[in-house]
Amino acid sequence: MADAFVYDAVRTPRGRGKKDGSLHEVPAVRLAAKTLEAIRDRNGLDTSTVDDIIFGCVDPVGEAGSVIPRSAAFEAGYDNKAPGMQISRFCASGLDAINLGAAKIAGGSDEIVIAGGVESMSRVGMGMSGGAWFMDPSVGLPGFFVPQGVSADLIATKYGFSRDDVDAYAVESQRRSAHSWEQGYFKNSVITIKDQNGLTILDHDEHMRPGTDMQSLASLNPSFVMPGEMGGFNAVAIQRHPEVEAINHVHHAGNSSGIVDGAAAILLGSENAGKAMGLKPRARIRAFTNIGSEPAIMLTGPVDVTKKLLDKAGMSLADIDLFELNEAFASVVLRYMQAFDIPHDKINVNGGAIAMGHPLGATGAMILGTVLDELERRDLNTALVTLCIGAGMGTATIIERV
Repeated sequence: MADAFVYDAVRTPRGRGKKDGSLHEVPAVRLAAKTLEAIRDRNGLDTSTVDDIIFGCVDPVGEAGSVIPRSAAFEAGYDNKAPGMQISRFCASGLDAINLGAAKIAGGSDEIVIAGGVESMSRVGMGMSGGAWFMDPSVGLPGFFVPQGVSADLIATKYGFSRDDVDAYAVESQRRSAHSWEQGYFKNSVITIKDQNGLTILDHDEHMRPGTDMQSLASLNPSFVMPGEMGGFNAVAIQRHPEVEAINHVHHAGNSSGIVDGAAAILLGSENAGKAMGLKPRARIRAFTNIGSEPAIMLTGPVDVTKKLLDKAGMSLADIDLFELNEAFASVVLRYMQAFDIPHDKINVNGGAIAMGHPLGATGAMILGTVLDELERRDLNTALVTLCIGAGMGTATIIERV
């Protein structure tokens, strides 16, 4: 099997996922196209040599549907020979696009793949694509369906995280994100989004609230009391996890991932492709895998998939220099750190989605690029990237600097 290498990584800024967000005027296809343009222009890429463009998109409906990476390739002026594929594994879609591209390269079918993801949550709302698990009791009941926020509160309750614990984690995410922007840690990867007249629309992550403190978060009411108590989902969670007597609702908008717009793209290739492009690889995709996890608690998949991946790769936690776990909810990261006894100075060191936002289909690709930049900045070697996933799943990838 051939090695698959990362040659470049770019992302857009994250715009607030509301009508007053700066990227609301930019359709998802254009956000995706901007990342394709950047990958081409930064690397002098002959787009007729691109074997595939694989993008994650969690709600591929309306203007975000119909194999959006193929449409984005048209928008970006790519050669018609560059095909496209759209995939969804909920929040891990962007990372799974990378894994799929790496597998195609390793298997010898492709030499150059651009993988990533896009989501315009201000224009195509979360959950717009529907689904049987949410809508059909005959599907939801056997899987003990509960909303993700209730699952996050179940994790906090089951594993002993208080409101102060999750709020303190959120404050630190805001602090780290602001510091990373102030120090220019994202400058090599974040592209500026401009309008047709060349005027800047957005050049920074606008969801951040760097002034957040424990006092301001304490004023926020828990977000998932109503679906939990009035909607009956607390009872469903407790039926599946009877060791929990009552759900303690601790999550709210300030310690959960932000709804935002954004896109990301990763240039993958074989060793021979890199030589042909005149590019040096930045990292090797060392290993990746997926797993299903218990669907009621749902968001503990990163713990399960990390165990599986390290075993498959013949590695241990000590072999990983940095961890990057999407901050879907604060309790997700706290449980991961607790399960593996990972110090906070090795995980999400530049902040995360609580501060900067979570553009569903793009986040997996965004955080892989972020941790690669940080490995280079710190002159470290290996990182593990993972995300929790709706319906109880986990995806993880290990990258190794070349």
